[in-house]
Amino acid sequence: MSTFNKSGTFTLGGTRSVKRLGYGAMQLAGPGVFGPPKDPQTALAVLREAAAGGVNHIDTSDFYGPHVTNQLIRKALHPYADDLVIVTKIGARRGAEGSWLPAFSPQELTEAVHDNLRNLGVDVLDVVNLRSMHGIHGPAEGSIEQPLTVLAELQRKGLVRQIGLSNVTPTQIEEGRRICEIVCVQNHYNVAHRTDDALIDKLVRDGIAYVPFFPLSGITPLQSSKLSAVAQRLGVTAMQIALGWLLRRAPNILLIPGTSSIAHLRENLAVASLDLPEDSVTALNDIGERRAA
Repeated sequence: MSTFNKSGTFTLGGTRSVKRLGYGAMQLAGPGVFGPPKDPQTALAVLREAAAGGVNHIDTSDFYGPHVTNQLIRKALHPYADDLVIVTKIGARRGAEGSWLPAFSPQELTEAVHDNLRNLGVDVLDVVNLRSMHGIHGPAEGSIEQPLTVLAELQRKGLVRQIGLSNVTPTQIEEGRRICEIVCVQNHYNVAHRTDDALIDKLVRDGIAYVPFFPLSGITPLQSSKLSAVAQRLGVTAMQIALGWLLRRAPNILLIPGTSSIAHLRENLAVASLDLPEDSVTALNDIGERRAA
């Protein structure tokens, strides 16, 4: 077994097996995830390096850029390897100045699916996450029944294989599961930001993947110093420690660290072989307060 494969695998919806250490394409777009990258050739090289390194789970969206990351993925990797799973998301659009706006109408959702199909160069999307926009910067309550019903109908038409949710509350997940099968949930979560602790434990029992984003976001200076102390002791970076802790946190967690640098990509992929000692795990657990069910 290669070193990269030590991260393990998880099967989405009982059908598509992905390695738990994936890649998020968001940072390949320009500043603010808007416009083209400064160096398109490096962006293409990062994608090819990720695939060559064993990554078979890429997270993207057609509103990254917009259109930029999907077009880069197509140029770099099409025709796609049989085991590659590209997960995209809909539910938002970009304003002319780069703002993030809700796009929940049936027409907008349908157009978003077709935009993803066209720019990725595929006939069917592997997984589509509905990104709730009831809260822009974090989950907020509000029904997702109407937009998810539209997405489920597109799935029945054969344009989407599997469906996930992003930026959602436990209540919205339960609402969604009454409409269609949900194979993954994508929310902000890391060693310090642990609002979803109880949710992750429930999703483990239900066989649903949890995909955390922003592995270092929202960490206070004190928490950062504790994280850095563990990293220094083990001779790795703080990001590698944060990612390694997430892999240890639960078997259904899938990582999608993003970068526009080949050097940083290689550092991220090296996390697959990172062995966190138990005393380090205990120290990291104490950084964030665990949320009980």
